[in-house]
Amino acid sequence: MQRIVPRHFSMLRDFHLADFFTLGNAACGVGGVLFAMLYMSSQLPFHFFAAAALALPAAFAFDVLDGRIARARHQHSALGRELDSLADIVSFGVAPAALGFAAGLQGGWDAAALIYFVCCGVSRLARYNVTAETLDAGSGKVSHFEGTPIPTSVLLTALLALAAWQGHVGDKLYGGAFLIGPWLLHPAALLFVLSGSLMISKTLRIPKL
Repeated sequence: MQRIVPRHFSMLRDFHLADFFTLGNAACGVGGVLFAMLYMSSQLPFHFFAAAALALPAAFAFDVLDGRIARARHQHSALGRELDSLADIVSFGVAPAALGFAAGLQGGWDAAALIYFVCCGVSRLARYNVTAETLDAGSGKVSHFEGTPIPTSVLLTALLALAAWQGHVGDKLYGGAFLIGPWLLHPAALLFVLSGSLMISKTLRIPKL
């Protein structure tokens, strides 16, 4: 008798060990978004720190581990690369933007900066996936990044965690706020613009360790 395996279980058979660490990355990223939303309703510092100092650094750790495990086990795959990019955009794109919004980057120009940051992250990952086979030059390993890797956004979340620790959230964010035309701008939002611009740079080349 032929054994029928449910479709969702058969998909899991295609996963390698590294892919489950990638899912851990995505889970932590979603957790960071949820904690950011909780903070907006509760204003409890714990919820902010749970996102900035726990969930997103944990996502970064999972992201580092999945790459090392894949290389150690020689289990690179197109599925793993796509899965990694999707997890990264949640953990290092959407989650930092949500945390920035929760911290007080809620002016019109702030929102534009956060949207720009996420769009840069999506574009950066798409470009990487398309060019990965060219960049590895047949070696099976990409030698360098074009633009900064999206996980570098953990520096932004670390800065937000420090700001929250010092009570510099909301109207007290570093740099204050300015009314420019119809919208409010917090200069801190420009750090997201800088991070996004560095990600999509084609002239900036960073060796991949």
